[in-house]
Amino acid sequence: MSEDTDQNADMDITENGQSDAEEAIAQLFEDYLAGFNDFDADRICDCFALPTTIWQHEKGHVFSDEDELLENAEALLTALDKEGVTGSVFHVLSSHISGNSALVTLDWTQETSDGETALQFTCHYQLILDGDDWVIATIVND
Repeated sequence: MSEDTDQNADMDITENGQSDAEEAIAQLFEDYLAGFNDFDADRICDCFALPTTIWQHEKGHVFSDEDELLENAEALLTALDKEGVTGSVFHVLSSHISGNSALVTLDWTQETSDGETALQFTCHYQLILDGDDWVIATIVND
């Protein structure tokens, strides 16, 4: 996943050359993607820290608890369904891990059942290490 990773002396490198943090962050985004592709709002919400902030259309929205975040995720999935989106894919544009935080930028494509592109956009993610888990703290949508 990494294009730019601070390699600290205490950062373990796995057999495939990725740090433990890189592997955990890659898994976070695979889980996030699966939530979208399965239209599973709970799985999407499991990827977030609380409170979390999502910036979209030049407005920031703070979600303080699970119920608020879940309501937002369900509304988003309903909107995607209305657009005919049946699947999503992402491409990692950049990533940087430093200590207990990370910045990741993804290009997303959401497609209809016939493979046509319904939506394309870029999201910037601020991640934090919460105990043993990497979670999304902030999203800025372009």
